[in-house]
Amino acid sequence: MQARTYHIQALTALHIGTGQGVGVVDLPIARAKATNLPQIPGSAIKGVLRDEAAAQYNLNHSDIRTLFGPDSSDADSHAGALAFGDAHLLLLPVRSFAGTVAYATCPFILRRYARDLGLDLAIPNAREETAYLPQSSLLHVEGDKVALEDLDLNGVEDNTTTAWAQHLSQALYPDGTPQATEWRQSLTQRLIVLPDDIYSYLADTATEIRTRIRINRDTRIVQDGALWTEENLPAETVLWGIIGISDARNRDSNHKKAAELSVLLPEGEITLQLGGKHTVGRGFCRLLLAHPGTGENV
Repeated sequence: MQARTYHIQALTALHIGTGQGVGVVDLPIARAKATNLPQIPGSAIKGVLRDEAAAQYNLNHSDIRTLFGPDSSDADSHAGALAFGDAHLLLLPVRSFAGTVAYATCPFILRRYARDLGLDLAIPNAREETAYLPQSSLLHVEGDKVALEDLDLNGVEDNTTTAWAQHLSQALYPDGTPQATEWRQSLTQRLIVLPDDIYSYLADTATEIRTRIRINRDTRIVQDGALWTEENLPAETVLWGIIGISDARNRDSNHKKAAELSVLLPEGEITLQLGGKHTVGRGFCRLLLAHPGTGENV
């Protein structure tokens, strides 16, 4: 099996829901059971990408069947060659007193990310109330202080975090991206590595909650019971995941190998709309698929 990594960056608020909630939010977002960190199920990405494959990747019907599997009417004939892993939270945009917004991550997330991508980068040792920043950060309020949401932290600039900022900015804004230099600089100057426990707190409290209503067309007032709250990942959130590509499983594919199928999905950026609430503008995202050669064979 060949592995390809991908990144997703939300361009608008993103709602990947789980149905009716039992807490204070009526429509919460999907979260990992063990960590409670937001995620996008691989099935949500697969479904949208299948629908867009012909237009975005110029694939014919046979290629789509080989990669994604047959239509539901013939689902028992064979499985698709693609296996979509869940997209895990990488960077969470958080309101900052200085620099407008911070792109927050934590050692736990960076360690998982480095493992999945095979990176040999040291992990910043953020702990207690100390966060790590790249050199020349815009997030300092006064001296070494950083203010995110209602939290005051000590911010330490170091070369390890600078190396991470350079890697992430290059991964999200590769050569050929419009205004790539400006976007890379913006991310590099606003990255922050928080302690794991503080990051978990913000992943719970710094998501976007919107209250919605439905108006009665005749009376022009809110209909009874038509008031609810929705949770969203804020715009500019970044997630990552892995797509596994195996040899073709259907007989009419000429027994194509994983490497042959992988090139059908070229590297680069496409725009997709993921999740729910499409008609109110939720879910527009950049999906960046890594080069076939950058994924490890597993």
